[in-house]
Amino acid sequence: MARVRNKTFIIMTFLSPLILVGMFFLIAYLSMLNNSEVKVIAINDQSGAFTGQFENTDNIEYLDLSAITLENAQEIVKQKGYHGVLYIPDIENNAKLAGAIQFYGKESPGFGTLQQMERVITEKLTTRELIARGVDVSQIESAEASVNIQIQNFEGQRTSRMSSYIKMIFGGAAGYLLMMFIIIYGNMVMRSVIEEKTNRIIEIIVSSVKPVQLMLGKILGTSLAGITQFAIWVVLGTLLMFVAATFTGVDMVPPPTGTPEGLEAMASNEMQQLMADIYNLPMLSLIIFFLVYFIGGYFLYSAIYAAIGAAVDSETDTQQFMFPIILPLMLGIYVGFFSVIENPHGTVSTIFSMIPLTSPIVMLMRIPFGVPWWELAISVLLLILTNALILWLAAKIYRVGILMYGKKPTYKELYKWLKY
Repeated sequence: MARVRNKTFIIMTFLSPLILVGMFFLIAYLSMLNNSEVKVIAINDQSGAFTGQFENTDNIEYLDLSAITLENAQEIVKQKGYHGVLYIPDIENNAKLAGAIQFYGKESPGFGTLQQMERVITEKLTTRELIARGVDVSQIESAEASVNIQIQNFEGQRTSRMSSYIKMIFGGAAGYLLMMFIIIYGNMVMRSVIEEKTNRIIEIIVSSVKPVQLMLGKILGTSLAGITQFAIWVVLGTLLMFVAATFTGVDMVPPPTGTPEGLEAMASNEMQQLMADIYNLPMLSLIIFFLVYFIGGYFLYSAIYAAIGAAVDSETDTQQFMFPIILPLMLGIYVGFFSVIENPHGTVSTIFSMIPLTSPIVMLMRIPFGVPWWELAISVLLLILTNALILWLAAKIYRVGILMYGKKPTYKELYKWLKY
């Protein structure tokens, strides 16, 4: 209650969502301004093979300066402030021509711009090479088949191509939120312990309660304050997102790009399957196990944070102990993003979803892909048993360290405290 009544806590609770939403829409608005900029690229085609091949887009406008020399084209581009000059020399051999094309500009073109120019040149050179070899290009084009593999499971339920990414987005968001929550409020527990120890308040408090009870009470109190703050963030953040989207005109869901036929097909087929995939996600399981793993992971790491806070005299002294705490959390994030999305039921994903220090993050990322109940049961059971062990060990360090002053503890010293 003392933490919730704190002015800083109240201000940051209501100010943080405003800052985050403001940053999000500022980035989105700047991105829109950046994408709305039209780049003018001059084409100096001395071969004459690419006349009319480069078509203007929403962001790129091509200017044909093939009738003048490269030097003159460069001067015009410099004077007008255009993006650059694409120079195509007059070379008959396609292989040599492909390696002789140059782009001159004040700065390097963006990846998308470069890729678009390369695609046009590649298609034209490929067609020219096929014609030179006596191949009827029109027959090849008419023989091309458009393949769209339909995906469904053994029960006949259809899914979209983006199904894995949708599951990874939801699972990854849950895992990342859990990691941030553990780090933010675990540090809050540690700073609270250091503050009471520095002010010598702890010497009065431990005369009334056992150290282990004090440690558990501090973890519970901070977690309730954290949950309150997090719930306010979610509600305010959601409301602010919709209000900001209404007033700024920023589209929260960017429209699909492509040909009208492609857009129509996507709207009628792929988008419907995407919505079906989102609807079929195990949201109830994800919410339930988010709470389960949040409680288990938070208690596990908060006990370690509390033990570290009791062992040191200032926040500066905690740096030597922070890396072993952050390492498994970061490992869980990296394993989740690099292993779960490729093979959610593979050996690496399964093992790390069982290890208690990484299971709260990795298992949350696996749940949208479907996890057998026995794997969930084993993972939760191991997390509970490890919690009991870590809480017991942390309480022993807390009991000794809370009354120790003026000495920087080492890992060897902490090991001795466990024997007391």
